[in-house]
Amino acid sequence: MDDLTRAVEAALFAAEAPMTTDQLAALLNGAAVLPALHALVDDYAERGVHLVERGGRWQFQTAPDLAHLLRRTREQPRRLSRAATEVLAIIAYHEPVSRAQIEAIRGVQTAKGTLDVLLEAGWVRVAGRRDVPGRPVIYATTADFLSHFGLASRRDLPGIDELRAAGLLDPVDEAFEALARGEEADEQGALEKGGESA
Repeated sequence: MDDLTRAVEAALFAAEAPMTTDQLAALLNGAAVLPALHALVDDYAERGVHLVERGGRWQFQTAPDLAHLLRRTREQPRRLSRAATEVLAIIAYHEPVSRAQIEAIRGVQTAKGTLDVLLEAGWVRVAGRRDVPGRPVIYATTADFLSHFGLASRRDLPGIDELRAAGLLDPVDEAFEALARGEEADEQGALEKGGESA
């Protein structure tokens, strides 16, 4: 292992929070740290800790197959209400998004406390203001959100098919989809019968 790779490793171990490549480079006098980071990823691949990138920030974390050993000592339970979970999902999939857009998607008004919980958790941040009349605040997810859920980027969020396979879609939604498909089939059948009698 060369001196630069060792220095990057030491900097990440000593850091109080995950670091970006720019932060590491600044700490190490402008060195090109990306090759060293990739070398460390390979070096730690079979160890009890892995070097991972989450939202553009680098950190060491427990290997996934060993996480259960430390869960009791480290895990801090955080129960989100159904409303907070829905709002978090909407922000993650549609960011940047305003409160009015969140309410339009959910179909109900969102309490201010719901967004406050997500902001305090560090999973959501104010991303600015939309350039429309009233200049509403817009929200986006944070690097802590990605880190907590083990995502390198928002592109790693599960798609609709993965959610359905995991049983995470509301059965009511699936029933409505089936009903809609059935109605479409009935209409098609009626059109075909009408065409035969004409």
